[in-house]
Amino acid sequence: MSQIQQGMAMLIGAFHKYSGKEGDKTTLSKGELKELLTNELGDILGKSTDQAALDKIFKDLDANKDGTVDFQEYITLVACITMLCNEFFNKKK
Repeated sequence: MSQIQQGMAMLIGAFHKYSGKEGDKTTLSKGELKELLTNELGDILGKSTDQAALDKIFKDLDANKDGTVDFQEYITLVACITMLCNEFFNKKK
């Protein structure tokens, strides 16, 4: 597999590692999202225990307002964080 294909497989795997622990296997609950963010993105986002910040992230991600984060909403978050990281590292050059 190419590097991009490996990255895609890793993103899919990470989502499904956390989805379905508290219900629907195709979405993330607020608790599942918190666990994913802490375990998978904690080095970038920090180990936040701020419930208000988590609530805001969840509300902003839940574009269709169904009370869960689906795969498309999750990928939007990952894409935004990836773009911010790219900007940060390009400024360091």
